[in-house]
Amino acid sequence: MHKLWGPQDVADYFGVPVGTVYQWRTRGTGPTGKRVGKHVRYRPEDVEAWFDAQPEGVI
Repeated sequence: MHKLWGPQDVADYFGVPVGTVYQWRTRGTGPTGKRVGKHVRYRPEDVEAWFDAQPEGVI
């Protein structure tokens, strides 16, 4: 099992501000994340799959 990513890890992966990751989650347009206690965590393979599914120029 891979280490789960937090919002900062996702932001670093895409090279965007962490606020962008929170906006994606609020709007329901970003990669699927799950709450673990009070934190949101992402599986790296879900983040990569979401990225691969996006049309070019959307992100």
